[in-house]
Amino acid sequence: MQQSGYRALRHVLFRLDPEIAHNISLYLLAVAPKLKPVRHWLTHLFDYNDSRLVTSVFGLRFVNPVGIAAGYDKNAIAIDGLAILGAGYVEVGTITPSSQHGNQRPRIFRLSEDSALINRMGFPNHGMETVAPRLAKPRSIRLGLNIGKGSDTALEQSVSDYTKMIARLQHLVDYLVVNISSPNTPGLRALQGRELLDRFLLPVMELHSEVCPDRPLLVKISPDITISDLDNLLDIVIRRGVSGLIATNSSLSRGGLSDPRHIEKGGLSGRPLHDKSNNIIRHIYRQTDGHLPIIGVGGIDNARAALEKIR
Repeated sequence: MQQSGYRALRHVLFRLDPEIAHNISLYLLAVAPKLKPVRHWLTHLFDYNDSRLVTSVFGLRFVNPVGIAAGYDKNAIAIDGLAILGAGYVEVGTITPSSQHGNQRPRIFRLSEDSALINRMGFPNHGMETVAPRLAKPRSIRLGLNIGKGSDTALEQSVSDYTKMIARLQHLVDYLVVNISSPNTPGLRALQGRELLDRFLLPVMELHSEVCPDRPLLVKISPDITISDLDNLLDIVIRRGVSGLIATNSSLSRGGLSDPRHIEKGGLSGRPLHDKSNNIIRHIYRQTDGHLPIIGVGGIDNARAALEKIR
């Protein structure tokens, strides 16, 4: 029943503009928990508990290790709906200090031949003060918050955006994610460089130690980072006390794609990222002897792909 329902909904949504389809699905998930019969029906379909899936990492217990990455529910409007569908956690965002519209539309492109998407959203979101009350609502699922710099903030002043949001929102979520790897915010990936990253993380981690030392803080990295730069990054995040890494964000690479829309600018996500993301994860694991927690993102579209990330 789940598969036939999914196929029918997918058929309808794939006839629509990708961003419109995204927003419709998000709206349905926001409304569903408020309708008691629908909530009970979805719970009956998707509720599943197995002690073998319980995962504990950086001091947090997750009912299962498969969650919703940042970028889907940017404004924290569908947390309950995603929980009902069986997610082990939801990471909302990316949030910026003030609301922003992001880049001009169209800005999401469906690459059906490659089971992929290209997006150049540019962090559209409602801003931290609007999102804060939504984060404060009671919930039944682990919640992460992905934060980024505002589009009008110069790179040299970007640390103030991150520290402002950590101070304001840290107590409302289970873990924090510093996004320095989106390809759609000009210059942002430069923060992954050795000197800039070290200077950036110093005040971020000092504030973290002062206001929320027990709240895990992770850094989200690019799949396009070189191995040399990745090793430098690992040295810095370990020395500064970062809780873990999220590997990876979307990619600027276009190798091996067939769909003619691959020429669109933006970050590539979906199945083509599977191997690239896994290679980054393997390298991090080996370089740190498995001591640095990793949340794997990229190319997970079935159970086998999820298990490959975990193993």
